[in-house]
Amino acid sequence: MSATHYTRTAVALHWSIAGLVFAALFVGWTMTDMAFSPARLKVYNYHKWIGVTVLALASARIAWRLTHQAPPLLPMPRWQQIAAHAGHGLLYLLTLAVPLAGWIYSNAAGYPVVYLGKLPLPNLVERDRDLAAIWVEVHGSLALLLAAVVAVHVLAALQHHFFGRDAMLRRMWSWRR
Repeated sequence: MSATHYTRTAVALHWSIAGLVFAALFVGWTMTDMAFSPARLKVYNYHKWIGVTVLALASARIAWRLTHQAPPLLPMPRWQQIAAHAGHGLLYLLTLAVPLAGWIYSNAAGYPVVYLGKLPLPNLVERDRDLAAIWVEVHGSLALLLAAVVAVHVLAALQHHFFGRDAMLRRMWSWRR
């Protein structure tokens, strides 16, 4: 990593997770309006597979980040530095918590998570309709929070790029050795 850019691995994980989070949010919000059918069940499984993939990649991203120092923040007001650190921490937390909450909800509702239709994942909780009613709300609320934090993250990056005219966005956009 250069002193000013993220590593290729960090960039690849960042954009892979970003794309999958957008896909999971889109699929999650559209699947609930579908009529009960085999197609709906397929879409629910796709949503679960995306979530498990986000969970795995987010875990890898956090492990990478703990072992590879990020480039220093560009000069900015102290409140923006604090907001940047808090926002990134919240993004890391939510990319773990949202899929885990969905997994718990699915298990509590009596539905196993079988990754890509081939790899059965362990049940995190036993079937319990009351617990499922709680975790579906937790999952949905955390997903809404994730969407809001992502929106602020994107807006901050665009603000840096177009108004601050600094290299903040380019550090995560460029593909360097």
